Amino acid sequence: QVHLVESGGGLVQAGGSLRLSCAASGRTFVTYNMGWFSQAPGKEREFVAAISRSGGNSYYEDSVKGRFTISRDNAKNTVYLQMNNLKPEDTAVYYCAASSSPWSRPYIPNYWGQGTQVTVSS
Repeated sequence: QVHLVESGGGLVQAGGSLRLSCAASGRTFVTYNMGWFSQAPGKEREFVAAISRSGGNSYYEDSVKGRFTISRDNAKNTVYLQMNNLKPEDTAVYYCAASSSPWSRPYIPNYWGQGTQVTVSS
């Protein structure tokens, strides 16, 4: 099992940037494919991005391609989501996820963090 804690959320103006971090407990971080999801008020949780165990592969939901970048540092047990050119429609709670499934699409999470709020003002 892995425990995930997100940080880095906040309030930013449209066009601004934020970097979310997700710290994982335990020595098995490298065995998980990691992902980020978002959940806007009144909507279902949606996939944002995923990165493979080694960090060598990643993919994104279409609306964030070219604006968001997922990365990981296995030495620090941390996965990041760099969010640039933020838009008001990016406003949501962002959740970190860990998956023990093989690298594939769709990304199937097994563990969740508690979430961090991102609010983008127009």
